[in-house]
Amino acid sequence: MTARPVLVLNAGSSSLKYQVVRPDTGRSLTRGHVERLGSDEFAEALRTLSEELAREGIDQTSLAAVGHRVVHGGQQYVSATLVDDDVLAGLEELVPLAPLHNPPAIAGIRQAMAAYPGLPQVAVFDTAFFADLPPAAATYAIDAELAHRLGIRRYGMHGISHEYVAQAAADFLGRPLGNLDQVILHLGNGASATAVRAGRSVETSMGLTPLEGLVMGTRAGDLDPGVLLHLMRVGDLDLDELDDLLNHRSGLLGLSGIQDFRDLVTAVDGGDASARTAYDVYCHRLRKYVGAYLAVLGGADVITFTAGTGENVARVRRDVLAGLDRLGINIDPERNDVRGGPARISTDDSPVTVLVVPTDEELSIARQVAALLS
Repeated sequence: MTARPVLVLNAGSSSLKYQVVRPDTGRSLTRGHVERLGSDEFAEALRTLSEELAREGIDQTSLAAVGHRVVHGGQQYVSATLVDDDVLAGLEELVPLAPLHNPPAIAGIRQAMAAYPGLPQVAVFDTAFFADLPPAAATYAIDAELAHRLGIRRYGMHGISHEYVAQAAADFLGRPLGNLDQVILHLGNGASATAVRAGRSVETSMGLTPLEGLVMGTRAGDLDPGVLLHLMRVGDLDLDELDDLLNHRSGLLGLSGIQDFRDLVTAVDGGDASARTAYDVYCHRLRKYVGAYLAVLGGADVITFTAGTGENVARVRRDVLAGLDRLGINIDPERNDVRGGPARISTDDSPVTVLVVPTDEELSIARQVAALLS
C-alpha cells in the first residue's frame, strides 16, 4: 500500500469536505469543510484548497492521488475506478439515479483534474458494496423486461460507510469479519440500514435511489407509491414538485419543520407535539428494520450504530432497541451514555452485542484508492 497520502474529496450540493489521509497508517494530515457554496463557486473553493494545502507542504508531488466519493455507480461501476473522459461520461448518464448527489461529485472530479493534472483521479462508489446483493434482495417486483432495460434494481447507498464499519466492528471485537452477522445503522441526515453476513451485504434499506428506507432529515423513506399517484391525480403535483417534496420537504422536516436532529430533540423535550410525532415515526421505522434484518440474517451477532445521530444521540439507541430482550438485545444504560466510540453499549450477558462505532468514509476511500493504484 502506498505510503504517500491521498487527498479525499466529498463534494455535496453546497459543500466540500476534504481530508488528506495516509492510507497505510490511517493518519489524517489535515481536514476541512467548506459550506454554503454556490454551483459556480466550487472551482474557486478547490483552487483555494490546493493553495492552502501547498502552504502546508502538501502538493501534487507529495500526494499519491485524489479520491472522490460518488454516491451512485449504477451497474457499471462496482469498485474503485480510475477516472477518464469515458468514466465521466458514464457518470453523467447516472445523474437521474442520484440527482442531488452525483452532479456535485462530477463537478468536483472535473475541478480536481484541473487543479491536480498530474495525479490519478479515482472514484469510489457508495453503491459498490451492494453490487452483489442476492437477487431476492436486489429485485423489485415490477415488469422484468422494463426493469432490465432501465436498470431498475436495489442499488443501496452509504456502502463506503457500511463496509468500513463492518470491518471496524470486527476489529474492535477481535473477531474475524467472516464469522459475524451484523446489522449496521448509519444514522445521519441521510440514513440507511444494512444486513451484513460474513462481510457481504445481503440486504439494505436504500434502493434505486437514496429515497427509500428509513426516515431521514428531509426524505420520507418508505412510502406507498400510491401516495405519489394520488398526489399527481388529486393534488395536481407535477414531477418537479414531487421531486422537491420527496427530496427536500419530507422526513423530519416535513413532519415537524425541523431537520437537524439536535434541534428536534430539544423541541421534543420542550413539549412540541409535531416534534414528538417525528421522533416517534423515526424510531418506529428504525425498529422495524432492525427486526426485519434480524429475520433476514436468522439472528445477529452485532448491531452497530454509526454516523452523526447514531454515534451521538444515546436516546435514539435506547428507544430503538428498548424491550427487545426476547430477541437477545439488552442495552446497558450507563454504557449507552457515550458519544463517539468505539464502545460496547450492551450488557455483558446480552446475546447480541450492540456497539457504537465511528465511521471514517475518508479513510475507507483512501485505502480503496491505494489498493487500486497498487
